[in-house]
Amino acid sequence: MFDFVNINWEVLLLSAGVTLLKIIGIFIAFFIVKKIGNKVIGRTFTKLQDKQNISLGRAQTLQKLMENILSYALIFMLVASIFGIFNIPVASLLAGAGIVGLAVGFGAQGLVSDVVTGFFLLLEKQIDVNDYVTIGAMDGVVEAVGLRTTQIRGFDGTLHYIPNRDITSVSNHSRGNMRALVDIGIAYGEDIDKAITVMQEACDKAAAGNPMIVDGPNVIGVQAIGTSDIILRVIAKTVNGEQWGVERQLRKAIKEAFDEHSIEIPFPHQVTIHKNGENPQKMRQA
Repeated sequence: MFDFVNINWEVLLLSAGVTLLKIIGIFIAFFIVKKIGNKVIGRTFTKLQDKQNISLGRAQTLQKLMENILSYALIFMLVASIFGIFNIPVASLLAGAGIVGLAVGFGAQGLVSDVVTGFFLLLEKQIDVNDYVTIGAMDGVVEAVGLRTTQIRGFDGTLHYIPNRDITSVSNHSRGNMRALVDIGIAYGEDIDKAITVMQEACDKAAAGNPMIVDGPNVIGVQAIGTSDIILRVIAKTVNGEQWGVERQLRKAIKEAFDEHSIEIPFPHQVTIHKNGENPQKMRQA
């Protein structure tokens, strides 16, 4: 039977206090070393980017990876240090972990697949931080590429965590020049050649004042014949990531040019016939 009477409470409390202080000190050291390590990694990749002419996205990708590895290493050292405080032998712990790891190895196949896939994503430079990509049914901007997961920020602000093993195909929209594509409809009664000429003039003026346009814009002609309009297509090459802004600018410029030359862009109409025999009247549909 345990004897509570003869316990030296002062010694026990002192020992517990010392142990608690050691644990607190280890945690403080963990956060200090992690913060210093992240700063050193950041400065290292900044210098590497300047000297080796590495792209900003690539440097940020490798920086995130090194910070991830540093965190895992420090966590392992933290756990080992705490075990040492309680006189738990780390060697036996690792041996036991090996046996347990062998037992659950089949269940950890997904984790191994994540790490292997993440390694090849980084090795082959398929994606970098700040790249606009499409992965499966999700698209967005890459925020981090880790050994286990890849983080994609959707355009609605949602942050998606994708296990690397689920990345079977990647469409990277941030490599090389991009294409701006604009389709404009004109009414059947309009002169197609005149409309093309007006569109090209508007496109040339837009290109003259926009350095984001690399080539074009060019009116390539009739793209489709719809039920109530004829579709004319414009194509331009732009600086990566600027294609949406160029498309908006071209639509505005073409609309203003059409208004200036009285070229109609068709819109829905409805015809009303009055019972008293008056002529039909076309009205814009509300």
